[in-house]
Amino acid sequence: MDRPHIGLALGSGSARGLSHIGVIHALGDMGIRPDIICGCSVGSMVGGAYAADHFDQLEVWVRSLKRTDVVRFFDVSLTGGGVILGERLITFFRDQIGDIMIESLPIPFAAVATELATGRELWFKQGLLLDAIRASMSFPGLFAPVQIDNRWLIDGGVVNPVPVSVCKAMGADVVIAVNLNSGLVGRHTSAKQAKRASSADPREPVESLTDLTTRIKSSLKNSVDNLIAQLWQDDSDRPGLFDVVTSSINIMQDRITRSRMAGDPPDVVLTPQLDHIGLLEVYRAAEAIEEGKQCVLRAQQSIRNIRIIEDSIA
Repeated sequence: MDRPHIGLALGSGSARGLSHIGVIHALGDMGIRPDIICGCSVGSMVGGAYAADHFDQLEVWVRSLKRTDVVRFFDVSLTGGGVILGERLITFFRDQIGDIMIESLPIPFAAVATELATGRELWFKQGLLLDAIRASMSFPGLFAPVQIDNRWLIDGGVVNPVPVSVCKAMGADVVIAVNLNSGLVGRHTSAKQAKRASSADPREPVESLTDLTTRIKSSLKNSVDNLIAQLWQDDSDRPGLFDVVTSSINIMQDRITRSRMAGDPPDVVLTPQLDHIGLLEVYRAAEAIEEGKQCVLRAQQSIRNIRIIEDSIA
């Protein structure tokens, strides 16, 4: 018999998802290379780059990012269904990767997105890779939704944060899942942000830490956000609007992940511990990548069991 096909399910998690890069490296060091890759949100970006043989370029780029670089990729808008349109980011990826079709990739790949009007889970297994990645990464309220084939699409993490089911449907016999939502529920984001600010790199200008926030608030002059900010000017530790939205989505994704994986369990679950990394802190790529490697090392025994299965079947 042929060896079992290994599927890699790369979950959603914004900046934490850069740990997927370290996971793939560490699995490769153990002699495990996926036959099928399915990604959700940032998992679709990393998985798509790997499947398209642009993995090294992606890693070099994210490792080079500074706070000021990240801000430049955001095109703030109030009329596009999200605070950030994301077109500048996609333009950069198009320059790096080009208009590759998913069906032409050397490794079977799928990206998960959600249809806004119906809540349906959509699997992109063909069409333009960048369109699939952009749809899958449309974090609600932050990135604007994407229209493809007359359907408005948002982040796949809303319905399937760790796409184990997609891997199995595409023929994976063994699935390694990377869950980035572990440990997020209940964290105190305000304290976390204050701690990060106090440990900022003194070599970088202080203005860069608040540049994105300043741009957003300047666009929201007379919005509800400003009204709430005025009403909440007290000494309490009440969370801000952004904290409420992101924390609520973290709770939702954690609960959905638990439910989905209970009904369709993977063979190995990898859980990078990165709850201290914020939503948009992609300039902490080196830290995330290293933790991705470490979480694979922590799960060595479970992964070795896969190799035993392979050897017994081959």
